Amino acid sequence: MEEAFLEEDAGDQDNEETEKTNSVKNVLDKRRTLDDKLDERRLRRELRDYDFDLDD
Repeated sequence: MEEAFLEEDAGDQDNEETEKTNSVKNVLDKRRTLDDKLDERRLRRELRDYDFDLDD
């Protein structure tokens, strides 16, 4: 009886760790996406501001 209770506690801890891991992964994915969008905007701004003098 006690062994079954201990196994359930271990299972709950594994679930909590898995949820935390997934949460961290989601936050990192969102951050990476945001960083990519900001980089793209920065590059577009640089291209727009760049003087394309190709007559050389």
